[in-house]
Amino acid sequence: MRNTERFARLLAGDTAIDRTPVIEWASWWDLTYKNWFQQGLPQMSPEELNVYWGHDPLKQFWLPVIEEGCPQPDHFGGPIIEDEEDYKRVHKYLFTDRLLEQIDKNVGDYARAHADEDIAYWFSLDGFFWFPRRLFGIEGHLLAFYDYPELMLEINRDLCEFHKKCLKVLFSRIKPLFMTFGEDMSYNLGPMLSKECYDEFMLPFYKELVPLIKAGGTKVLIDTDGQVEPLIPWFLEGGIEGILPLERMAGVDVNRIREKYPELIMIGGYDKTVMHKGEAAIRAEFERILPAIRSGRYIPSVDHQTPPAVSVEDYKLYMSILREYSQKIGK
Repeated sequence: MRNTERFARLLAGDTAIDRTPVIEWASWWDLTYKNWFQQGLPQMSPEELNVYWGHDPLKQFWLPVIEEGCPQPDHFGGPIIEDEEDYKRVHKYLFTDRLLEQIDKNVGDYARAHADEDIAYWFSLDGFFWFPRRLFGIEGHLLAFYDYPELMLEINRDLCEFHKKCLKVLFSRIKPLFMTFGEDMSYNLGPMLSKECYDEFMLPFYKELVPLIKAGGTKVLIDTDGQVEPLIPWFLEGGIEGILPLERMAGVDVNRIREKYPELIMIGGYDKTVMHKGEAAIRAEFERILPAIRSGRYIPSVDHQTPPAVSVEDYKLYMSILREYSQKIGK
């Protein structure tokens, strides 16, 4: 079965396929790379490493909204802006025609260079929680819902309008099978904002943008870490069709989600903390998620990035067992 056909049929809920896609949806940690190379793995790029491990061809495009040269925070999680005047000052770096030209060139060049290859495409957009946080910083963003509500709405309106332009450019070049909104709006105990804030500052823009994405034949997913289960009904209101990475350490259970939401697309969910503990532990974790694998609309994968404790031999074993369980869909 062709790679893109397999992806498309799984995302549509078809369990009569040969297997689930075999992927590592997020690139590996720098320390994981370093450790593997020290263990004798040849130096190679992330794309070459995907080929080396035998992952199904999957290419992500993250569409930029901030130009190089924009002021940067002076520490991790710090602010770029604090108020309306700051937003006006940095606006010349945001949502520009040059970014659209860059997207068009990068996507177009890649698509032409790989026109004969069976690659599944996906793309990612800054979400309506994620992007204001990039501007306000972590603490300032949470306060901005109350201190600068008009500015928050202005930022997300500008973001939504720019995303519409991006979609036109992107869909003229490729046909992505799925996409993700980068949000990270949950932590290990649940959402970082109230339903009221979500309804006011995020939901209207999802309702406006998601139908345009679906019209291009692309499935719409959310990328948010932590305990995401309380947020699923919120996302469904906005037309969202799936979630990743479904982190086990936050208590997320893909089987519980599947029971409640039979048509939800899921990617991830495999507890990365067992990958270095030997075959019995690796296999036990696949047994745990097996009901979700069998149900379809689920791509079993590491629930974020493979951690540095996982050796080359550990990962080789994990991949072998993943291929085995990928064939259990629908059975």
